[in-house]
Amino acid sequence: MPEVTLKSWIMVLTLGCVWGASFLGIEVALRGITPFWLAEARLFFAALLLTGVWWALGGRINAADDGRNRWPYLVVVGLFSSVVPFFLLSWGQTHVTSATAGVSMAGVPLLVMPLAHFFSVGERVTPMKLLGLVIGFCGVLVLLGDGLMQSSGSAMEGWGRLACLSAAGCYAISSVTTRNCPPIDPYAMSAVVMIIAAGVGLPMAWAVEGPPPLPDHQTILVLCGLGLVQTAGANLLRILVIRSAGSTFMSLTNYQVPFWSMVFGALVLGEALPAGLFVALGLILTGMALSQWSHLKRLFGKA
Repeated sequence: MPEVTLKSWIMVLTLGCVWGASFLGIEVALRGITPFWLAEARLFFAALLLTGVWWALGGRINAADDGRNRWPYLVVVGLFSSVVPFFLLSWGQTHVTSATAGVSMAGVPLLVMPLAHFFSVGERVTPMKLLGLVIGFCGVLVLLGDGLMQSSGSAMEGWGRLACLSAAGCYAISSVTTRNCPPIDPYAMSAVVMIIAAGVGLPMAWAVEGPPPLPDHQTILVLCGLGLVQTAGANLLRILVIRSAGSTFMSLTNYQVPFWSMVFGALVLGEALPAGLFVALGLILTGMALSQWSHLKRLFGKA
């Protein structure tokens, strides 16, 4: 059964901030590297760090020797949590507006909810949870504002939208699979899935964009940050949250990402903030609270 604690809330709020900042890093990195090689660089640096940490802690796989095979779960999570959605988004965002991509990612909680209801123990859909998720999604719509009505003008826009929605579906599948995986050391899981993702991503990037480009020093530093913090660190936090608090709770991160990406864009790049920023934030926070109302009552009841 999932257990949502104060630590769970701190981790999921941290994840929203970290992943929101990744859009800033991606925008800077794309000045010196192509999209698919950017995704592969993130996976490569993340795999290096997580593998080093895993081996330093003993390099074990099973948290319990119960005879169950973890590898099918690890392969699915490796493919659907990183490499496939990274590449789908990299391609899709060349044909759609950023608002379209943002709504697709904000739809992850609504996709996770029915999957978790049928395939995860203790994550049943309740009216309060559904209401909270819908209100949070409305907050994202307010945040993205007029951009939702804009067309990119690309002849491939329809396929771009499908790619972004497919990426959201990948994240939903990987979240539920992570939750249902038999007991496993979280450091092992985070390292192995990233090794799988980096291994699959390398030939994909080479096939689509040719040999890797030689980026400048600034781009390399940004790629290291994206790989070590936004990919490696965030992936470990993501696994810890899902394994303890559940995939539906973890999916609330996706409502925060558009908000933080706009805040960091304003602070660092001087981009204008939308007029409805605080209305949107209020809806997002209200939705998050309502969707986890039973856990919040237990949490504050203990305080």
